[in-house]
Formats: sequence, structure tokens, C-alpha cells
Amino acid sequence: MPSSSEPRRKFPDYVAPTKIHYDGERPRAIQVRTCRLVTTYGGIRREYTFDQAQVRIGSMDDNDLVIPDETVSRYHCRIVQEETGYLIIDLGSTNGTFVNGVRVREAYLSSGCTVSLGQTDILFNAAQEKVEIVPSSKSRLGDIIGRNLKMRELFAVIEKIAPTGATVVIEGETGSGKEVVAQTIHKLSPRAQSSMMVFDCGAVPKNLIESELFGHEKGSFTGAIMTRQGLFEMAHGSTLFLDELGELPLELQPKLLRALEQREIRRVGGTRSIKVDVRIIAATNRDLEEEVRAGRFRQDLFYRLSVVRLFVPPLRERPEDIPLLVDAFLKEHAYNRLPDGSRKCLRVAPEAMELLQSYRWPGNVRELVNAIERAVSFASSDTIQACDLPEAVRGEGHSSSWAQAVSSQPVPEPVRAPEVSTPPPLSAHLDMPFKDAKELWVASFEREYVQHLLRKNRNNISHAAREAEIDRKYFRKLMRKYDIEGPKDESDDED
Repeated sequence: MPSSSEPRRKFPDYVAPTKIHYDGERPRAIQVRTCRLVTTYGGIRREYTFDQAQVRIGSMDDNDLVIPDETVSRYHCRIVQEETGYLIIDLGSTNGTFVNGVRVREAYLSSGCTVSLGQTDILFNAAQEKVEIVPSSKSRLGDIIGRNLKMRELFAVIEKIAPTGATVVIEGETGSGKEVVAQTIHKLSPRAQSSMMVFDCGAVPKNLIESELFGHEKGSFTGAIMTRQGLFEMAHGSTLFLDELGELPLELQPKLLRALEQREIRRVGGTRSIKVDVRIIAATNRDLEEEVRAGRFRQDLFYRLSVVRLFVPPLRERPEDIPLLVDAFLKEHAYNRLPDGSRKCLRVAPEAMELLQSYRWPGNVRELVNAIERAVSFASSDTIQACDLPEAVRGEGHSSSWAQAVSSQPVPEPVRAPEVSTPPPLSAHLDMPFKDAKELWVASFEREYVQHLLRKNRNNISHAAREAEIDRKYFRKLMRKYDIEGPKDESDDED
């Protein structure tokens, strides 16, 4: 078996990492990689199954696998689930760790091999286990709130994959709560004792992204007056959340791929590689499969990241969750606190709740948070009334509201004269955070652009997509994203 001084090779009896794609459709089962250990000590045989990222082995009671053998060190070794297989690492034990009779510091394990610790033998096997997904009975997991079936199924998947070391990609619309999902996965993982590091790929200038992620050496470029660690180094032993992954420049994607595959990075201007132990969770509001087809995202990086893909449903598909969310906001958010610490608003009037549940929420949970904060500031009693809600939620107001611009009525019939509404002026939201203002403006533009091309081409999707110079399937995805109606008869879409 290879020792720690030898270069790491691909796991000989490769067992694929956990592969899950939860897209909101009800999953019957998922495949989870498991590690089965059969111990033999003093003639007694016991079997254990683990699916977490690492298994600590020793004689102390706080190990994952406790071995009552006085010749085994208190913290003897650990088995780590890597992308290419299982790695056993000796933790400086007194009597050593042996794989098939050979003493090792670090080695990959093949199914069927025997690990010997003191007078105990452990038979190792790796396999794929089919796990049935049963919707959780909870209405809250970490900071994620929802009683909708899709949300409770998402809870069940998260509870299964969080303890593993699997890379996760979270997909969903702007404001749907992707970062909250990432935080919950981190808090339920063995890495929870360390803070999760966050990097927004769309909020940093392109020429600084490499330095932010991988760090730089002193003098490596103008302004590099000192050596600086990057987020990969800072997240060592923890989780790195890459928000807006689809915004990562194409030229930097190979370097991210190398960091994921080799588990090592090199600082800008550096000459040596630095080993890192980082779990990656990424989020995007783009369709990465479409981005790959359009040549804007590397296929190899997409497959490397897509060990687990989760989809967060938009708020309009789960209106039954709105009362739960509003109740949590009123209880937990600082904007509803009076100087003495008590809550200003305690409840929402029935007619106001009816408006909240019937609104389409193009900005999803983020827009709901802002709407409730606004309502609290306007409320004159401990109950939020309909008149306290934003105009868009009440069905009033026009282009002055971002939400109204993004969630206007479906495409009119082609017999009507073409109309192109103007997106709301940027000055209306200059006080918003850059990321939020940018996302809402882009969403408004995309919807107006798709509507205009459909009107111009008499609802012929093929012609509209051709004029836009984008793939027809991607054009349809944009239509679905903004609830834009297509031809009632498929024949209307023929060339």
C-alpha cells in the first residue's frame, strides 16, 4: 500500500462519490457511499456501517469506532472519505497501523483489505447503499423553514448528505434561500466547529478573484505589499461557500478544478503547492447545464462539482410556508424589536396574510423579508394590516416597483399590438445592496426581453430564440422562470 511519502494514486477499486440530484421532483431513493467495518477482537466479531466524511478509531469513548483493546491507542487512526476513495491516516499511534500486514502512515483502502490495530483486525469494505427518501416530519431544519412537501423532502436529503464530505451545488432562483441551505448543511456537518467561509463570485472584480480564492505572495503584482492567505487556506478544515458560481470567469475555472481534484492550491506568484482540506458548497441561479452547452462553464468542472445537486423551490410554489416564515421573521429579526426588547408586531391580520399568500414573490424569501420589515415600520399597532404591506403585494402601483416589473401579467395574445414596458429606473433602488439591485435589474431585463421577442415573432419560440441567438431550450427555460405563457398549441411553435 502507498505510504504518505508516495504520490497519491487513484483508488484502485473505485466507488463513485455520493451522487444525488434533487430537483424538486419527488425522489424515491438516493445512492449513498458507505464504509463497512467488521472488527475482530478476542474472538468477538462486530459489524459497523458509516456514511460520514471521516471515521475516528481508537480506544477512547468519543471515537466513532471504539475498540476495547489495550494495545490500541486512545486516538489511533481515522478513515477519511475522499472523492477517489477511502484513505486511512495513522494519528501517531504507539503500535502502528497496518494494512494487509504493511505498516503505513497514510494509505488508500481497497474493498476486502484488512486493517490491523494492536490485537484487533478490521475488515474494510466500501459500497453504494440505496437510501429511501421519506419526507421529514419537521417544519424547520436549521434556519430553513417550510412544511411544503418539497421542502420536507429537501430536509431529508440534507440530513443524509450533510455529515458526508460530498461537494454540493445548490440551484434556485434569486432570493430563494440558497445561502441558508448552505449554512444548514455546514452546521450539520463534522466541520461545524469552524466558521463557513463565503465568497461571492459575482461581487469581486475578475482580476482579484484568483488572489481572493488562492492568496498571493508579496510582490506578486502591483499592490501586493505582503503575503496574504486566500479563502481556500482560511477555510482549511471547514467549508467554503461559493455563491453565484455561474459568474466565475471561464479562465479561472481550471484553477478551481485543480483545487478540487488535487486538494491543493498555489498562491498567486507562489512556487509551492499548499494542501487544503476544504468542503465546497456552491450556489447558482443559472442553469449550469445550459451554461455548459453555451460554452460559458467547463464541463469537467460541472461534473466535478455535481456530486450532490439540490434545488430550492421558489416561494410561489409553497404559499403554505409563508405564515411560518412571517412568524419566524417577527420572532427573530431585530427590526421587530422595541427598545425594551419586546416585539413591536405580534401577528398578521387575516386579510394581510391572504395578500401575502396570493402574491407571486418574484424576489422569493428575500423579497418577503423586505416586505415584512417595511410592514413592521408602517404598522401602528401590534398587528400588521393589509395597508401596511408594499403596494406591489396589495396589487397597487406600477413600474415604480421592482417586483411589479418582474411579475407582470403573462404574454398577451399575438393579435394585440406589441408593447415594451420600460424597466424601473435604477435610481429607484440605489440604496439597495449592489448584488440585490443587480439581480433584480437583470431579472427585469430578461423578462421584458423575452416578452418582447415573443410578441415580435408572434409567439413563435423558435424564431424568438434564433433572433436572440440563444438555444431554444434555454429560451423556454427563461419563459418558465418568469411564468411567461407560450403557444397554446405546439403547432404554433413550428418553423
